[in-house]
Amino acid sequence: MLQKLSAATIQKHLEIKEIKDGTIILKNGAIRAILMASSINFSLKSTAEQDAIIYKYQEFLNSLDFSVQIMVSSRKFDIGPYIEMLKFKEKEQENELLRIQTAEYIDFIKGLNEIGNIMTESFYVVVPFALPQIKKTLVNKLFSGFSSSAKTAVKEQEFQELKNQLWQRVEFIVSGLRGIGIKTAPLNTEELIELFYKLYNPSAKESLELEKAKEMRMQ
Repeated sequence: MLQKLSAATIQKHLEIKEIKDGTIILKNGAIRAILMASSINFSLKSTAEQDAIIYKYQEFLNSLDFSVQIMVSSRKFDIGPYIEMLKFKEKEQENELLRIQTAEYIDFIKGLNEIGNIMTESFYVVVPFALPQIKKTLVNKLFSGFSSSAKTAVKEQEFQELKNQLWQRVEFIVSGLRGIGIKTAPLNTEELIELFYKLYNPSAKESLELEKAKEMRMQ
């Protein structure tokens, strides 16, 4: 009962009404898409490369006619699966010397994790879209006398239209960031749910987000 109450209380304060089709629907009718983005090791670039990246980023920002939000999420990295994989490799190792070195490496990683928390950082770009308030009010008035089933169909059609326009913005962001050398991938419904769950449960382990990051590296 306490857990249900807590969940209901949290939901009350969230602006999110629903998550579907890889899209966040807010209570005010606006929608959002979230892209996971790769990073650039800017400090390792030459001065000329850094200047080029800054110039391209300025061009990208100046080309936007809508706002975007850039978010960084830092969480403690769960090394458990990595340790288990190393132990499996240790058992399979036929060379005694390599087996000893693997065991020592496992101890080193464990010790390193105990000395200081190993953190993982994920980068996101939040892309918004909403109907102008005047148009939204007009649509509500036009369909105020419709039956509930008709209203549901209209709302679904309106959602699909909003989503199509949102995805035009998403494609624009993806293309613009690609020109800077940043890879992006939209989060699907399951990944969006996991993201918000982890934002409110910082101790939750990594899973889907790591898979998304691997997909971007393979592109």
